[in-house]
This record gives sequence, structure tokens and C-alpha cells, in this order.
Amino acid sequence: MEYAIGLTVVILMTAVGLGFVIFVHELGHFLVAKLCGVKCDKFYLGFDIGGWKICKFRWGETEYGIGILPLGGYVKMLGQEDNPSKMREEMERAKKGMRDEGRGMEHEAPAAAAATLGGEAYGTEAQDSENPDAARRPLGDGAQPPDFVYDPRSYLAQSVPKRMAIISAGVIMNVIFAFLLAFAAYLIGVEEIPCTIGVVYPGEAGWQADLRPGDEILEIGGKKMHQFKDLQAAIQLGAAAAGDSVPIKVKRPGTEKPFLIHVMPDRRDGAPVLFIGVGNGFTTKLAADRKTWMIQKQHPVLPGSAADRAEPPLKNGDRIVQIDDVPIDNYAQISTELARKVDEPIQLTIERDELDAEGNPTGRAERLTSVVPPNPMRHLGVVMKMGEITAVQNDSPAKRAGIAPGAKIEDPSGDPMRLPDWLRSRAGETVELTVQHKDAESPKKVLVLLRRPINHAPPLFLSGPVASSSLGVSYQILNRIDRVIEGSPADKAGLRSGDLITGAVLLPPDKEVLEKYQFDQSEETLEFSEKRRNWAALMSVLQRTFPGTKVLLTFDRQEEKGKTAELLPVEADDWFDPDRGFRFEPYTVDRKAETFAEAASLGGEYTLFSLTTVFRTLKALGTGKVSPRALSGPITIVQVILKKADEGFSSLLLFLTFLSANLAVINFLPIPVLDGGHFVLLAYEGIRGKPANENVQTVLAYIGLALILALMVWVFGLDFELISRHG
Repeated sequence: MEYAIGLTVVILMTAVGLGFVIFVHELGHFLVAKLCGVKCDKFYLGFDIGGWKICKFRWGETEYGIGILPLGGYVKMLGQEDNPSKMREEMERAKKGMRDEGRGMEHEAPAAAAATLGGEAYGTEAQDSENPDAARRPLGDGAQPPDFVYDPRSYLAQSVPKRMAIISAGVIMNVIFAFLLAFAAYLIGVEEIPCTIGVVYPGEAGWQADLRPGDEILEIGGKKMHQFKDLQAAIQLGAAAAGDSVPIKVKRPGTEKPFLIHVMPDRRDGAPVLFIGVGNGFTTKLAADRKTWMIQKQHPVLPGSAADRAEPPLKNGDRIVQIDDVPIDNYAQISTELARKVDEPIQLTIERDELDAEGNPTGRAERLTSVVPPNPMRHLGVVMKMGEITAVQNDSPAKRAGIAPGAKIEDPSGDPMRLPDWLRSRAGETVELTVQHKDAESPKKVLVLLRRPINHAPPLFLSGPVASSSLGVSYQILNRIDRVIEGSPADKAGLRSGDLITGAVLLPPDKEVLEKYQFDQSEETLEFSEKRRNWAALMSVLQRTFPGTKVLLTFDRQEEKGKTAELLPVEADDWFDPDRGFRFEPYTVDRKAETFAEAASLGGEYTLFSLTTVFRTLKALGTGKVSPRALSGPITIVQVILKKADEGFSSLLLFLTFLSANLAVINFLPIPVLDGGHFVLLAYEGIRGKPANENVQTVLAYIGLALILALMVWVFGLDFELISRHG
């Protein structure tokens, strides 16, 4: 019941927020049109396609309502029509029969009719006469003097400056509204994510450059970084292209002075944007039991994991201050200790806030210890073939030994999934590895002094590689089975050496298991192909599921295609997962304005950031740096707004700030049927003294409408996963 109420509240907040962004845009057009004396027939949120509407009412000469199609809104003014095929009909409606044989009357052909599509106003532009009662203007190209004037209350009868004001009013209102939203958010208080790294994904650009958890990013390309979103924007929308070296100034825990690291952003596996493969920072505190509208319980550990079996049990908000005999000051130290002590129990020293009878902190904390067992890896009894090395980490044992990407290691562990653990267990030793370099005729033996692991992280993408921190390499796991362990689930299911895995589905455990852990787990599907080598990802995801989860494998055996086998994973007794199931609080900083002036300053900064981010995104799309596959449609936008609404009111306000700024910029692009396109036509008319040819404007309107419809089809295809986001 609580969830249903919370979901309802979040949906209402989302609907109201989206509605207001569209409403203020249309309100801008409406108010300025009214100030200019233009008759407004309709003011709608959403489109009343085919006359279908949720509700309507009339006040004065205007009909107000909510249309059935929630993809924007429109203001219907006399003399404007959003459908190019009906533009001439609407122009006729705006004409006023005033034949005057006794005086010469000069008129003009109208441009294109004013209306909206998804919140964009577009319309017929014509130049006004000095006489407000009779819109007599110069003729358009090729037109003959007609026996009419435009109704003085029509959009077409207004002067170019007035029509420019009407057209641009929606965009201006969106910018003002964006600022007000950000202003309010900072008055309430905003959680900002500092530019600190919490996770470095194996084989990615940041991992290759030896970025580490706990690193604070001070500058990228000479530009100061304050929040994690600044890092994302600098990499995805900055001047550097894929493969370019980007200087990053880093402050690392335990070092006195900042230093430079050069990173080469990449778009591996057809990713739609550039990235370096890092995630935001974490604290040493386990997840607090913060209730949101939709989440009634926050778990400090993953239910069913090793951390869930800690004695005594861990609780929300516990702060880890020591692991065994190692004092802990930051999350980076936790990451390192977990990577190094994979196969042994660890003793945590934690601080726990004392609570009063009502559950509120008293300001005092108790210190206690809790023992967490190692986390056995769940596996299927399958040994896959090892692929080539995808990346070598800077200043690593592998780099110093001359091992390069493209080489293959003859696996000494007997299982490429277990190789990182085999190497970890020999840290500090010199081992002999057999390496087949890409262009070499035969393999050669290499002596490597292994180091202690620095950290551990799962693959970033489903087709991501496996990495060894001790050696400093990442490598692919192929989709073909090398061998099957006797007596294992795979052996019992009939899998054989040489079988090619083509797909996997993780089947949730019985309802009783989910009820026991008070957690939900949905079915998850992974595709396998030459580009999607997902065995490492399957093993990683499997460790985050509940006991009782089954795996349905699809495989090919020579000429037999699409064979299936259902397997129940088992726990290894000599192979352990570095991730024990802790769930840490993200590293955030509360930012609340103390004065209205400070709120205005912070709100202005965020509004400017939002506006420039949209411009930079459009530029990156135009240059090919960002793929069109990175775009989001209405479905994705609603999903994000739902998430932001659940996070809190200020989080919702900031996202609506970005959305309103986005709408302002997109609307003012010089594309026919958008506000910007019609503003360009008005500027042309103002400079030339008469509008563009009516037929030309109609053709442009059709082209613009076709572009908008094509874009809608594209983003809906992305939203519904009919189009892959990876090229």
C-alpha cells in the first residue's frame, strides 16, 4: 500500500513537472500574442488529435484543454495552422473581405502559419501596415493584389517585430523558468556529487591510464572540475576526439602534490559517447535507511551476500573505520583491502550512531567489530576459451615486461576467469608467463614481478573484459567452451567442449526466496555474439543474484543450433569474489544557499551550464563525436524524471531546469516549423521588406515537419530498444 501511494505521488510530481515546462513555453506565446492583440482560439497542453481530449473549458474567446497525446502543447492563433496542408485554409480564415475600388491597396502573401509541435511555435509571417485596422502590406514574390486584408486580430496582420516577440516568447519563458527552478532548488538545498572517482572499470581508458578509486579530479584539459557532471561533460562534449590524449590533473590520497595523467577517451564497442570508464565516489558509510516515495527500505548490504552473513549483522549507516589492522580513512582504502583479502574473513571495526527511543541520532556513537566471511564465487562448471589482451595498464608489471594489447597469454591457472585470482595469490613473486604476441611467429616466455592488487571492479559494459590488477592487463573471454568440469552443473546438463554460447537468461528464484530477502529480482537476458562476448558479464551478474537463481543457456553445437540447458549454479570452495556485497553511500556534498543572492548566483550557474550543455551536445552530434544513438525520447525522459522525483524535490527541480533549458535551445534551432526556423524567416522578411515566396515556405514547412517526425520515430525506436544504442 505504501509503495502504491509513493508511486502515485511520484507520478503526479512527474506529470506536474513536465506539464509546467510545456505550460510556461506555451504561456509565453499566449501572453505576448494577447498583448499584441492576436486572437487565440485554443491553449492546449498535449495534442487533441482527432478531437480527442482529456478535458476542456472555455474562458472568453479561448478554449483551454489537455489533449490526449502528451507530446507537447500548442497555442492556436487566428491565421496560424501547424499542418502545412491546411495552412492556406487557415490563411483564408484570417482574411477579411474589404474590397475598396476607390483606393489602391497593397497586400502581401503570408509566409507560414503559426502553431506548435511538441511545444514549438511556428507560423505565418507577414509585415504589418501602419494602419492597425487594415493589414495592407507589400505582396510576396509572384503574388497579385487580392481583394482582402487580414483580420487585424490575426497573427498574420502583426508587424515583424511583434511576430518575432510572439515567436521568441516561449523560449524566453523557458529560460526564465529554468532559472527560477534552479533558484528554488538551491534555496531548498541540493546534493552535489564531487569530482572524485569511486570505481575504475577494467580495460577502459581510465584504467589504462592508472586512475584509481579515491582520485580527486582537479582539472581536465586545463579546465577546473567541481562536480562529477563536469567530468562527464568535459569528456563527452569537450574538444578531444576518440584517441586524443587528454591531460587530467589528479589529487590522490596519500600523495602531497597533484600530478598529471594523460587519458585517451574511447567509444569501445560502438558506444554512443566518449568515456573513460570511471564512476563517482563513495564514502566509508554503509547505505543509510533513507525512505523515498517508492523505496521503503534501503539495505546496507546485498541480501544473500557474504556481507549479509556478517556477525554481528551490519546495519544502515555503519561507518567502517578499520579492516583487520588497517585504519580506514576513505573508500579507496576499502577497495584496496577487499581486492587483497579475497579468500579470507575480514574483521571490520565500525562506528554505529546511538539512537534514541524514536530512532533519532543522539550524537554519540559506539564502536564494535563484525566479522565478514569471504564470498564464494557461484559458477556453472564451464571453462571458456581465453581471448586476446585488450589493454595494458600504465606503469604495471605487464607494461614493464613488454606485454602489449593484442597478445594472448597461455593461461597458467587453467581457467581464464580464475586467472586474476591465481595472479593475486602470487603477488610479490616473479612468475613466468608464456605470451603469444600479435605479430610474433611463436610464443615467448616472459618473467613478470607481480604486484599486490590495487582495486577490483566488474566490467563496465556487458561485453567488457576481465582484468588482473596484479599483472595490469585486461583480456576477453570468448563465447566458446574450452572444457567442462566433471560432475559440475554444466556436465550434468550435457554441455561439451566446443559448444558456442549464444545466449543466457538468469531466471529468478522461487517466490519464497524473494520474500525471505524482502527484495525483488527480475529475469535478465544476455545476448552473445562475436561483438558481445558476455561470459565475464554473466559471471559478474550471477554473483549479484539470490541463491536459487538458475541460468538458461542457449548454445550451438556444430550443425545443431539453438540448443538449451538449464543450470543451477554452485559455490566454489577455492575461488572467491572480491565484492562481498557491501552497499556504500555515494560521496555527496550538501549545497544550500544562505541568501537569495547566493541562490540566484548558483541558480544562474546551473542554468548556464544546462544551456551550454545542450549547445555542446548539438555541436558534438554535428561533428560525430556523439552518436545519434545517445539521444533520448519521451519514454526515457519520463523514466529519468520519475527517478529524480523519487530522489527528492530539489533533484526534480534541477532536472526540470535542464529540461526547460533543453526545450529553449532546441526550439530556437533554425529548422522550419520550430520557433528558430520561423524567427529566421521573419528576419529575412524584415531585411527584405516582404516575406519569402508562399510556396517556398510551404515546402520548408513540410521539410521541417518531416525532420521532426523522423526524429520522433528515431528516439521512440531507441526508447523501446528497437534500435540499439551501440553501433
